[in-house]
Amino acid sequence: MKKVFEEHVATISAAEELPKTPAAPRRMTLNMGPQHPSTHGGLRMMLELEGETIKKAEPDIGFLHTGIEKECEAKFWQQVVTLTDRVDYLANLSNNLVYALAVEKLLQIEIPPRAQWMRVMMTEFSRLNSHLVWLGTHALDIGAMTVFFYCFRERENILRILEMFSGQRMMTSYIRIGGLALEPPRGWERAVDKFIRAFPGNVDEYEELLDLNPIWKRRTQGVGFIPLEEMLDLGVTGPMIRAAGLKWDIRKSEPYSSYDKFDFEIPTRNENDVYARYRVRLGEMRQSARIITQALEGMPEGPWQADAPHVVLPERERMKTQMEALIYHFKIVTEGFRVPAGDVYQCIESPRGEIGYYIVSDGTSKPYRVFMRTPSFGNLQALGVMLDGALIADSIAALGSMDFVLGDVDR
Repeated sequence: MKKVFEEHVATISAAEELPKTPAAPRRMTLNMGPQHPSTHGGLRMMLELEGETIKKAEPDIGFLHTGIEKECEAKFWQQVVTLTDRVDYLANLSNNLVYALAVEKLLQIEIPPRAQWMRVMMTEFSRLNSHLVWLGTHALDIGAMTVFFYCFRERENILRILEMFSGQRMMTSYIRIGGLALEPPRGWERAVDKFIRAFPGNVDEYEELLDLNPIWKRRTQGVGFIPLEEMLDLGVTGPMIRAAGLKWDIRKSEPYSSYDKFDFEIPTRNENDVYARYRVRLGEMRQSARIITQALEGMPEGPWQADAPHVVLPERERMKTQMEALIYHFKIVTEGFRVPAGDVYQCIESPRGEIGYYIVSDGTSKPYRVFMRTPSFGNLQALGVMLDGALIADSIAALGSMDFVLGDVDR
């Protein structure tokens, strides 16, 4: 027995003297989403982890696919406006505008200055609405609950203004081919003035709440870096590239709808992280307020629709009293209007970046093809690069800083 014990001890000692090889790193695959509180929509992320470090991240999209681009082919030109509302439901007026501008290029109709300025004002309200939702939910993701309530306080006032103009809070369809859906309501100047005078102070309030919070800075600074060259290769636009130092905004570089008549700046940062994107969007909210103030104070007089009776529905009073107006109304509603054959591409600056519509007409009353170049889809492609090597604790902060809308991705 003693001999057996001694041999066992000798075997253990010999094994301990052998060189030890380090254990191979083990990777774990983690599915994050799709659930709304975690990923700002119906997005699934497949993460490969080594410990708490993300080694690979792949977005899995398609959970919100609606087929809107194909559905446009079955609608009259004027009916497509209601579909554009549903692409990016936080900036529906931007989609209304880019579609209307594209069709108006094919029709070669001139939009009155009053309608153009009103379009600018309404799309800037849409930008504010979108950025407020982003900031409130992004802060909530990181743990700052108070800012969420403050942002939605201002958003509610914006939705009341949109409802005042269009009768709807979100899916307004207010910008139409040829101008606006309805004449601006009585008292709109007073409502807009009341909001826009108070709003810059509210943005200062958000800034003070967050920038004086050390936890906010530690969770956002140095997180979510992407090289600018890779962002450009992947088609990233909007606040993402402006937070990386690139001063590119279509409202300045390729002005549309009278933006060249407004005085505003393009906020940029150089840090290229979550904090820089937050600072850029704060700056954009201040600039949007500046544009709305100029539109309010310098709004031109004149018609709010183009002089194109074959395209624009006549006013209801004229329709009830003039036979010609009644005929135009009946034909546009029942048969639509024809758009000259051709193709066109139009882009604008939405809250998330460059949004472009490529439209093909075969000369009939319905689009032949509609393709939407949406900013959220391009921005989401950078997710894998942004999360490579990041900690899983930082993934939601980095993801939220992209500000994508899944309806804008899946369509």
